[in-house]
Amino acid sequence: MDDQHWGLTARPFQLTPDARFWFETATHRKAMAYLGYGLAQGEGFIVVTGEVGAGKTTLIGHLLGTIDESRLNPIHIVSTAVAPEDLLRTVALHLDADPVGLTKAELLAVIERGLHAVARSGRRTLLVVDEAQALPIETLEELRMLSNFQAGGYALLQILLLGQPEFRDRLNEGAGLEQLRQRIIASHHLEPMAPHEVASYIAHRLTVVGWTGRPDFSEDSFDALHAASDGIPRRLNQIASRVMLHAALTGEEVIDAHIVETVLADLAEDLPGVVRSAIARVGQAAPTDPTARLAALEARVEEQETVLRRVLTMLIDWVESDPPRAAAPGGTRGWRASNDAA
Repeated sequence: MDDQHWGLTARPFQLTPDARFWFETATHRKAMAYLGYGLAQGEGFIVVTGEVGAGKTTLIGHLLGTIDESRLNPIHIVSTAVAPEDLLRTVALHLDADPVGLTKAELLAVIERGLHAVARSGRRTLLVVDEAQALPIETLEELRMLSNFQAGGYALLQILLLGQPEFRDRLNEGAGLEQLRQRIIASHHLEPMAPHEVASYIAHRLTVVGWTGRPDFSEDSFDALHAASDGIPRRLNQIASRVMLHAALTGEEVIDAHIVETVLADLAEDLPGVVRSAIARVGQAAPTDPTARLAALEARVEEQETVLRRVLTMLIDWVESDPPRAAAPGGTRGWRASNDAA
């Protein structure tokens, strides 16, 4: 509803990964370079790790959207503590084989035949395994064994593992993974977004959905957004989405640090364990003086009443309006950081 208020064609800060919103921060640019190098080798393992919400899935979605499928056959699996034989059955299914009732030896045979069939078509198979930190060591060992399949001295299968930071630690220190470690030809850990990248990130996502300058963002809002999110894209999206909604409901046209802090305070009531530290990072402190606290509560009640009236007005307008139309593309007016946008 707030996207219509701002004249946008879609939600700019949705949490679901969407290739349209790909934004290349410094760490994502470096990750793509490592991925390019690793894929050029045509063998072994490539490893990408990062915090929850750091953009691993978006990165791989961008990668798979840019590869030449006439040369590469991608298989994408999201791991949920998959047992070794279940993994083999999943790979077999993606290679158009029926794994039902097959023993492990038979599964390996049909997978090898499937990989050879792909190779005869002039392609190499890339197996992408997401959430690799959940894989048992036995399943990781099975993946290593699959990487042994060759034809004419060339690997039939290359494997890309995506995982959270604990997976990197596990690979570096875990017993029983020495042989897999020796097969890793490229790896990268996605770092948080740098403070100076937030303005361009916000501008990019808004521009994708037809932003024409409303709402505007003050310079200090970007510092507050970075501090609250630690530079993690998914957290930043969550906070920015609520900030946009708050501004729409209260009629604000310029989002500043105060609005960000107000939204964080609201979020703290809904998700206290998630955003309390974020409030501390941007300097939000609850007044301790009783008179000040009473004044703050009265102001909060008045603000809530204003928001409620505006919500009702927006709901009525939304129900009575015609179906939303795409906003005409326009420039980025009035935003101090617009010149930084990529």
